[in-house]
Amino acid sequence: MQDDSADAPKMAPDGPEESLFEAPPMGDQERMVEAILFATAEPMTVRGLQARMPHGCDAAEALTRLRKRYEGRGVHVVRVGDAWALRTAPDLGFLMQNEVVETRKLSRAAIETLAIIAYHQPVTRAEIEEIRGVSVSRGTLDQLIELEWVRFGRRRMTPGRPTTFVATQSFLDHFGLENARDLPGLSDLRAAGLLESRPLPGGDPEDEPGDGDEDQSDMFEE
Repeated sequence: MQDDSADAPKMAPDGPEESLFEAPPMGDQERMVEAILFATAEPMTVRGLQARMPHGCDAAEALTRLRKRYEGRGVHVVRVGDAWALRTAPDLGFLMQNEVVETRKLSRAAIETLAIIAYHQPVTRAEIEEIRGVSVSRGTLDQLIELEWVRFGRRRMTPGRPTTFVATQSFLDHFGLENARDLPGLSDLRAAGLLESRPLPGGDPEDEPGDGDEDQSDMFEE
């Protein structure tokens, strides 16, 4: 039986704020969380929900109850990174196909660059070029940043203090991933033709970042 304790929403360490006023009934708090998630375009953290609700509310508890109530429905309460959102049930995604508008396709260079950043972040431009074996144009990185799938990370404490690049929560949300551990293995990417079938520089060709990589849990840093 699957343990859902790891998926339960976590409240801020200090918990809900104390108030001189009585908190609304939990049923009303649940409705508040539902309304916020429905009306907000971006996923919301528990702390963000708590800030919008009246004093004395327990956003974490309300979110837990709401998530259970939506089980088996056409819309689910799902976790996206450290935030939560209302999303169409996966098995009903085909109903939305006519509403999807594809504005442009990513170039092969952009797809490879995005994959390298997702699996090796934080990663510098020089490291991306070493893995790909070719130079990375500024336009490729600009496109990924414009899509809000990649952002600047911390500078490396090495000579020249090079800038690093990391994937974003929007990247997770767009591809329906709960966290970085859900990324496909490199063999899957190569089978799909998204990466060339060649070993990474200095690495074992059998190694696949994303499968047991201890650094994966910290890939999407604040």
